Amino acid sequence: MTQLTPFTHPFDGELLSGVHAVRDHGGTRPTVVVLHGAGNGNKAPLFPLVRDFAARENDALAFDFSGHGESSGHLGELSLRRRFDQAASVIEGQVPAEAPLVLVGFSMSGQTLADLARHFGPRVTALGLCAPAVYAAEAWEVPFGTGDGPFSEIIRRPGSWRDSPALAALRAYEGRAVLAVPRTDEVIPPDVTRAIRAALTERARLTPVEYPEATHRLGSWFGEHPADRAHFVATMLPA
Repeated sequence: MTQLTPFTHPFDGELLSGVHAVRDHGGTRPTVVVLHGAGNGNKAPLFPLVRDFAARENDALAFDFSGHGESSGHLGELSLRRRFDQAASVIEGQVPAEAPLVLVGFSMSGQTLADLARHFGPRVTALGLCAPAVYAAEAWEVPFGTGDGPFSEIIRRPGSWRDSPALAALRAYEGRAVLAVPRTDEVIPPDVTRAIRAALTERARLTPVEYPEATHRLGSWFGEHPADRAHFVATMLPA
């Protein structure tokens, strides 16, 4: 089994807890960064996925956003902006500057992947969007709070996601993309998934994948279903 090594990454007075697998391949392979979703999401269910990516001779890592898992901080103080800033900081601090990036994100991290793709540009060679969400432009800076504040009011407004800058970022993205979804997603509205898929058909090389028996929590699903996990990894990193 591939060894995962813990690391701690300082960010804005907080400590972000992560794990990585570093392979001896002379810097010729991409680094795979796997990002968990919102709520009670954390890195632990993603360990099997990180190991499988590393088993294909890639560096790979996952970490807890602040207020999640083993990281410090308070979830209510997190925002979409801070999620992006934290992910970019971890990448810049833990990944060699010349390494290509393969980014995988679940649920809320669909937005974060789009933000990172815009930020890192051609360095991002593949995106894996798993039951992804995108959010209204006005929600970007707003702290998540306790579930009954301004952030929740914005994202619950019907159609608020339609002006999401994430969709523009995905339309501009020119690398490989995998859109992995359950047949029925109990969290993400079908119109959101259709809009993300349409955006990824503009310039990206898109492979849509459906897992008929899965739920919205695809990260946990992959952890518990090795065949589906192997299929996803192979689709993300074709031979």
